[in-house]
Amino acid sequence: MIGGLVLVAWAGITAAVFINQLLTANERAEVAAQQAAAAASEARIAQYRDRVGEIAADLDERQAQLEDWQRSYFGADAVPGGAGEAAPQADAAQPAVETSAIDPRLPPEAQILARIAARQEALSARLLAAVNERAAKAETAVAALGLDPKTLVRNAASGRGGPFIPVRDRDARGKALGPAFAALEGALFRMEVLERTLVAAPSGNPANVLMMSSGFGHRRDPFTGASAMHAGLDFRGPVGTPILAAAPGRVSFVGRKAGYGNVIEVDHGQGMMTRYAHLSGFTTKVGTQVTAGQQIAKMGSTGRSTGSHLHFEVRLNGVAVNPRRFLEAKADVLEVKNDARQRVGALAAHRGAR
Repeated sequence: MIGGLVLVAWAGITAAVFINQLLTANERAEVAAQQAAAAASEARIAQYRDRVGEIAADLDERQAQLEDWQRSYFGADAVPGGAGEAAPQADAAQPAVETSAIDPRLPPEAQILARIAARQEALSARLLAAVNERAAKAETAVAALGLDPKTLVRNAASGRGGPFIPVRDRDARGKALGPAFAALEGALFRMEVLERTLVAAPSGNPANVLMMSSGFGHRRDPFTGASAMHAGLDFRGPVGTPILAAAPGRVSFVGRKAGYGNVIEVDHGQGMMTRYAHLSGFTTKVGTQVTAGQQIAKMGSTGRSTGSHLHFEVRLNGVAVNPRRFLEAKADVLEVKNDARQRVGALAAHRGAR
């Protein structure tokens, strides 16, 4: 019995030691698992924090771009479609841009950033509607002048059409900031091309005379009597009559050209150029920035001419077009052009101040 009791006691002690060791091993395994889980959680938190920082940086960049576009094209205080202002109607030809929905499963910090992003997209959509409205007015006015708006925008996008630094030259930031901003960037480019074209189009009479002696198109040549193409308009007047710039621009040529005699050419941008020929004298020089109505020369009869008059041409990308369509523009077209001139001037001032 004593031996049996000793054996039972030994077995109990052995079992207790085994159980204690087993529990210790399980506890160590549990502690190790908890440590691994904590490390993984910390890694996820660190990654999430890095991602939040990246998103916040992207939002700051988007906000800066939005504010720059808003100040550039609408002024610092104007928010199209903002509080107390009806949102402009979007152009039916332009696709609507939908803002992103906020995922309710996001953590609270991420939801805050998502709401900021949604507000930015909503402002971008309002700006897009306002830009499309302005571009539609400019497009109608440009078409009324006999120009093709789609061709003008396409030529500007491909680098044709005179000196012009469009919004797309800013490293295409809109595309990098998302589809809503890419659509806004493209609309801004289209609007600026059309408004700049309106400003470049000559609308002022190049001479204060009442008589136009010859029109644009085919006519009988005054020297040979044969049919010939007349690439401009002729205005008859006394020698020395002031010749005026028909639109603002830069004087690009002063001198003589075969058949034209004394000539001045003014580059108005967007591929638009005006030519003033048969002059008796010059009152400006190459490189001078001139305003509409500013005197640049004097009427004469130099070159291939039968009497004192001004030969006036308008050329678009080197091709002569009928000047009458510009000089006889209707009041509604001139009103849109005047608005565009103010906006383009404000935009140039804003860019020059940066």
